[in-house]
Amino acid sequence: MTKEILLVAEAVSNEKGVSKDIIFEAIEAALATATKKRHGGEIDVRVSIDRATGDHSTFRRWLVVPDDVDTGTDLDTGTMEPTQVTEAVAGSESDEDEEPFEFSAERHMRLSEARERDPEVQVGDYIEEPIESVEFGRIAAQTAKQVIVQKVREAERAQVVEAYEDRRGELVTGIVKRLERGNIIIDLGSNAEAVILKEEMIPREAIRAGDRVRGYLRDVRSEARGPQLFVSRTAPQLLIELFKLEVPEIGEGLIEIKAAARDPGSRAKIAVLTREPRIDPVGACVGMRGSRVQAVSNELAGERVDIVLWDDNPARFVVNAMSPAEVVSIVVDEDAHAMDVAVNEEMLSQAIGRGGQNVRLASELTGWTLNVMSEEQADEKSEAEAEKLQAMFMEALDVDEEVAAILVAEGFTTIEELAYVPAQEMVQIEEFDEGMVEELRSRAADVLLTRAIVSEERAEGGTSQDLMSLAGMSAELAASLRESGIDTVDDLAEYAVDELLEVAEVDPGLAGDLIMAARASWFEEEQRDDASS
Repeated sequence: MTKEILLVAEAVSNEKGVSKDIIFEAIEAALATATKKRHGGEIDVRVSIDRATGDHSTFRRWLVVPDDVDTGTDLDTGTMEPTQVTEAVAGSESDEDEEPFEFSAERHMRLSEARERDPEVQVGDYIEEPIESVEFGRIAAQTAKQVIVQKVREAERAQVVEAYEDRRGELVTGIVKRLERGNIIIDLGSNAEAVILKEEMIPREAIRAGDRVRGYLRDVRSEARGPQLFVSRTAPQLLIELFKLEVPEIGEGLIEIKAAARDPGSRAKIAVLTREPRIDPVGACVGMRGSRVQAVSNELAGERVDIVLWDDNPARFVVNAMSPAEVVSIVVDEDAHAMDVAVNEEMLSQAIGRGGQNVRLASELTGWTLNVMSEEQADEKSEAEAEKLQAMFMEALDVDEEVAAILVAEGFTTIEELAYVPAQEMVQIEEFDEGMVEELRSRAADVLLTRAIVSEERAEGGTSQDLMSLAGMSAELAASLRESGIDTVDDLAEYAVDELLEVAEVDPGLAGDLIMAARASWFEEEQRDDASS
C-alpha cells in the first residue's frame, strides 16, 4: 500500500507538472478526512507521509488555547501573542476562515491541561498523540482523488498567474479551444487558458475552434474560479504591439508610436514619430508596397489603418490626423480644449467619415474635441462670433461699432484681456492713440469693478438671484449671458425674446421660458399688491 502512495504521487506529479509535495499534501489531507469520518468528524487529525518510503503516521491533535478563553472569543483579540495566533489560525483547519473562536474539547485544550502532558508547550502549539492509521483503500483513494484534483487545479492556476503576472500589456498567441456564451477560450500552452470576452472581440469576426489568434493581455487576476487571463482583440494597444512585430525600426527605438485609436474591425489611426532625420516613419510603417501595414490589417480582420505623423504642435497634429481629408483652416480654443476644423465643401463628408468615424478617430488620437465644418460654415461661425463680440464690446464699453470692430480684429475676446493687456501693446494698434488706449482700459476696469461688486453682493445674500437658479439654465448659457452684461435674474427679466436671441445662442422656446421664469417675481408682487388693496 505504501508503494501505491508513491506511485500515485509520481504519476500525478509527472502528468500535471506540479511538485510531489503538493500531491503528498493532498493525500495526507484525504487520509486525515477519512480518519475524521471514522471517528465522527469532530476531532482534528494530522497525517504525515514519509516521502521516501510511503509509510504514513496519523496523529490526533488539540490546539492549545489560553485558560481564560471562552466560546465566542475572537482568536485575533484573545490573550494569545500575535505570532501564536497566526500559527494557530494557519495550522488549524477549523480556524482557517478566521471565524469567532468556539471552544471544543474534541479539538482544543486549555494551556494548564496541556502542560500536564508537555511542560514546554505554548499557546498556539499542538498536543498530539498517535492513533491508528486508516488504509489507503478505496474510500481513501476516492477522497484523495478529489482533493488531489482540487490541489492540482489550485497549483496549476497559481503557476499560470505566476507565469503571466509580469506579462500584462504583452502580445499573446493561442489556439481557440471553445466558445462559451459568446466568449472565446484560447489555449496559450503549458496549461494556461485565457478568455476573450464578447465585448473584447472584433465585431463580425469569424472565429472557430482550432483557429490561431493573437490578443493583448489586458489583465491577470488570481481567482479561485473562472478565467484568470483576460485578452483583448479591440484594445488600441494590440495595434501598437502588432506594429512592433512588423516594423523592426520600432523595436530598435528609431520610430516611436505616440498614440493609437481604433474602431475595431473597421478603421484605425496611429501617430508615429522619429528622431532620426534619415527615416520616414510613415513610410517605414507602411512597408514595401504596403506589406507591413497590410500584415497588421490582416491580423485585425481587415481593419484599415491610417498612419499619420505626430507633431508637438497640437494644431499641426490635428491636421495630420484628419488625413485623408485636407484641412483649410483651424481655430484652437485652449479653454474648451477644442478645435474648429474647416475643409472644402466637397471634402466635408470624407473629413467626417461614415457615421463620423474619421473625425471621431482623429479626436481620440489627438485628445482634442474636433468640430468639422465646411469652409463656408467656418466663415459664417467666425463672422457670428465676431459680431457677438463686437456687440458685447459696444454695450459694455459704450463704444461705437468701428472701435468694437477694431478690438475684435486685433484678437480681443474678453473685457479682462482689454483691462490687463499692457498699454504699450495697444498703442501699437494703428487706429488707436494713447488717449484712446487709456480711455478703453479705464472703461474696461470700470466694467470689471462693477461685476465684482454685483458678485460680492450676491455672495453676501443680496436681493438679486443668480441666473443658475432658473430651471433650464446651463452653466455655459449663464456664462454667455454674463459676458453680455446679464448678471442676474432681474437683468434677464428686462429682456424680450428677440433681444435675448441677439446676444446669446439659445433656443427661442428656451429663451421665452427663461424670461417668463425670471419675471415670476413681478407677478408675485402684483398678486401681493392686489391682495393688500
